[in-house]
Amino acid sequence: MTASATALVLSMTTALPLAAQSIAGPYLAARSAAMQSDFEQASTYFIQALARDPRNPALMESVVASQLALGRVERAVPVAEALVAIDQNSQIADLVLTTDMILNEDYDALVARTPAGQGVGPLVDGLIKAWALLGAGRANDALAAFDEVAEEPGLQGFALYHKAMALASVGDFEGAEEIFSADTTGTVVQTRRAVLARAEILSQLERDEDALQLLERMFSGATDPEIEQVIEALNGETPMPFRHITSARDGFAEVFYSVAAALRNEAGPEYTILYAQVALTLRPDHVDGLLLTADLFDTLEQYDQAIAVYRQVPQADPAYHVAELGRAEAMRRSGKPDAAIEVLEQLTRSHGHLATVHSSLGDALRQEDRFAEAVVAYNRAAALVEDHGGPSWFLYYARAISHERQGNWEEAEADFRAALEINPGQPQVLNYLGYSLVEKQIKLEEALEMIERAVAASPDSGYIIDSLGWALYRLGRYEEAVPHMERAVELMAVDPVVNDHLGDVYWAVGRKREAEFQWQRALSFVDKNDPMSEAKPERIRRKLEVGLDAVLAEEGAEPLHLAREN
Repeated sequence: MTASATALVLSMTTALPLAAQSIAGPYLAARSAAMQSDFEQASTYFIQALARDPRNPALMESVVASQLALGRVERAVPVAEALVAIDQNSQIADLVLTTDMILNEDYDALVARTPAGQGVGPLVDGLIKAWALLGAGRANDALAAFDEVAEEPGLQGFALYHKAMALASVGDFEGAEEIFSADTTGTVVQTRRAVLARAEILSQLERDEDALQLLERMFSGATDPEIEQVIEALNGETPMPFRHITSARDGFAEVFYSVAAALRNEAGPEYTILYAQVALTLRPDHVDGLLLTADLFDTLEQYDQAIAVYRQVPQADPAYHVAELGRAEAMRRSGKPDAAIEVLEQLTRSHGHLATVHSSLGDALRQEDRFAEAVVAYNRAAALVEDHGGPSWFLYYARAISHERQGNWEEAEADFRAALEINPGQPQVLNYLGYSLVEKQIKLEEALEMIERAVAASPDSGYIIDSLGWALYRLGRYEEAVPHMERAVELMAVDPVVNDHLGDVYWAVGRKREAEFQWQRALSFVDKNDPMSEAKPERIRRKLEVGLDAVLAEEGAEPLHLAREN
């Protein structure tokens, strides 16, 4: 064990109460915290456990992993060193020690650090070696190292992208563009960052028009504040500076960000975040890295951590509104809806020209049943939407729901149909509009056709299958409704509304004992604290007392046999 690692363990030991003897307590607490991705608590308890069993390699690696997940590389280094000192192979320890070498600009050690059987992985190890060679001033060897990585199956796109960035970082923009222009498969320019980096390279080559055409081709005319800023710069009188990677350290950070972004949909977030945190350790102003890391924390339901990372995005950055939208969503998911709405309202004042800001505010207000205010926000968003196709269907769908919940049916139906004009087969819209028509008992044949289309698009959606069964019930086609309602209950066994509906259908076909059983189940699933629930417990209790026929008579509705005849 190294001197620094020994000192760390001794300091942890002295901080423990003398009565603490067993590692079982802190170990179990650490495992519980780790399973919940609470890295702060996991780190605390794993350190306590390690202090009681200082040569336990599993505890060492757990300490290293939890500290790295929090971005605390300097705290992880001594334990990683201790782990290596007892001849334990650990990818996570190697990741930490590699990061430490990069921070210390120990390029010679980085070049020599990849013997067989050691390292993080072939992609990372190969790119780290290449960037280390560049940092050491051995440019030709670095380019050859990038080419070696490109020869590995499946790694060519990563390697060529980094080779182009390396060339651009030392001013060889022609060489960088040669790589991009030779990419006929699109494997090099496969990310937004790569496209924007190439635009800067083209600008340095005084090919601003080519850069503008590239942006138009890759983004299909869609813009956001960052792209608009690039377009404005390209239309200016001076070339855009190349800012994506300006040093070997930036290159190392880009390696880990590239891997984290690639792993985002391939590996668990608790693993991916380790690479994202290394990228931020090496380059704290990597805005894309900040957004990725915050999103990973949000996915892991570590909302306070996500909020803290989102706040690190500077207000002057063109991605600031993205960070604030993410921060508001993390607040809402953590049970702080009022704080989320406050953030979004502030954002409408600073970025009020963006439709997505107003629509996000509308969503937050709608989720709090503040439907009238939501409609105002959606109206502002609709006025700013330039492309009335694609994803804009959701804006009209959300506004329709807000109108419907206020009883403004004409406005709601118009918006539902506007959403369907944009996205004719969208199952959520088809289901909501069809179900609403069924509930109002109007246009029932059209409603049934809409719901059948929704079921065809989402055959495993309990809500949509419930709508189909309910539409058939409303049409008096009770026997046909039974299998659909039973399937809906299979898919949503504890939903009170679906169980209530199945009870009504059973009653209609004469299966009264089963109907009463379903109504009892529905009552047991009612959540009194859910303001959005459509369950009506008093009506269910009344059906249990006097039966569905009597309840319909009390409500002035048609008897079941008349509905069947109609």
